[in-house]
Amino acid sequence: MSEALQPWQWPEEHWRGVVDHVRAGRSYQPKSWPGGARCAIALSFDSDHETNELREGGESIGKLSQGQYGNRQGIPRILDILRRHDVRASFYVPAVTALLYPDEQRRVTAEGHEVALHGWIHERNSVLPEPAERDLMLRAADVLEKTSGQRPVGIRTPSWDFSPATLAIARDMGLLYDSSLMADVDCYELLLDGTPTGVVELPVEWIRDDAVYFNMNRFAGLRPYTPPSDVFDIFRRELEAAHAEGGIFQLTMHPHISGYRSRVWILEEIIRHAKQLGNVWFATHADVVRHAKANG
Repeated sequence: MSEALQPWQWPEEHWRGVVDHVRAGRSYQPKSWPGGARCAIALSFDSDHETNELREGGESIGKLSQGQYGNRQGIPRILDILRRHDVRASFYVPAVTALLYPDEQRRVTAEGHEVALHGWIHERNSVLPEPAERDLMLRAADVLEKTSGQRPVGIRTPSWDFSPATLAIARDMGLLYDSSLMADVDCYELLLDGTPTGVVELPVEWIRDDAVYFNMNRFAGLRPYTPPSDVFDIFRRELEAAHAEGGIFQLTMHPHISGYRSRVWILEEIIRHAKQLGNVWFATHADVVRHAKANG
C-alpha cells in the first residue's frame, strides 16, 4: 500500500501500523542505582574502524587508514583513560573489526569492559532481507564470542539503522538489550506490534554522539565546525541534567573520531566532571540494563 499511495493518502490503519510496529513500552527507571548512586554513567565506543569504508564497497586507502587509526591509537588512548579512572564501559564491535583485530577485543574484555554486537560489516539493516539480517547477526555473535571470550548480550545496530525485522531477531536471539533507539532517556521495554518482547532499550541520541560534530567527508561541501570545547559543553550539560534527574547519562564515541589528542580529553574531562558531581555509578550498558530491569 505504501508504494501505491503517498503518505498523506495512507488510511489510519496503515500509518498506525507503521508507528506501532516497534514502540516504547513500560519504563524501567529505578529509584536508586547501586551503592545508592544518584546517576548511572554509561560510556560506549563504537569500534567501526575500517568497516565504515568496507560497507560501502569502498577501497579508499585513505579512509581505511583512518579506520586503522582507531585500532592503533584510538582504542589504546581510550582504554588508558578508562583504566586510570577505574571506569567500565561498553564497546560495540562489527564482526569484521573483531576478525581484523582479535587481540583488541581480548584486551577490552580482559580490562573488564563489555563487547556487544554492532553488525557484521557495519551494514545498513534497513536494506537487508530479513534472512540476511538474521544470518549476519547470528554469525556476528559467534565471532564476538570467539574473539573476545564473551557472548554478547546487547546490540547497537550499525548507524542506529533499525529494520522492521531487527527487534524480532534480537528477541529470538535472547538478547538482553538494544541501544539504537531514542524514545526516552531512561531504559524501557520494547514492544513489537504491541506485545512486550523482554528486550530492554538503553536509549541513545545524536546529541550524545561525537560523529555528529566531528565526522569528515572530504567530497562533501559541509565540514565539521563544532570545536571540541563546545562538544564537551553539550556533553557536560547532558551529564548534569541526568545527574539532577537521577537518571542515566549515556554517551557514544568512536575511537577513529575521538581518539585524537585534540579530542580524547573530552572523555577524560567528562569522567572527571562526573566524579566531581559525586554519587555516580560507572557501568557497562549491560549492567545498567540489568539493574534498571530488576529495580524499575
